[in-house]
Amino acid sequence: MKKFLFLAILVVFSFAAKKEAIIIVNGMTCPLCTMAVKTSLKHTPGVISAKVILHNKTATVIYDDTKTTPKKLLKAIEIVGYSGKIKEIKEVK
Repeated sequence: MKKFLFLAILVVFSFAAKKEAIIIVNGMTCPLCTMAVKTSLKHTPGVISAKVILHNKTATVIYDDTKTTPKKLLKAIEIVGYSGKIKEIKEVK
């Protein structure tokens, strides 16, 4: 039974993939804007890390795709008053 349970857990984790989303964030004008977006993204379940850069208005988010989706990332940005558009999503190894 223990072997079966271990195998089941191993299979689940082998299908979990980390992904990186690069999001264009519209409306950011100051460092407080980036802080609000970063905080909201980091509080989204499944987000591993978030980096927000003002000068090119992007957010780079590493997330577990079994726990969150790009749509939820965009919603986290909208909650704090900004809009976002997915520029790119790629797998992280």
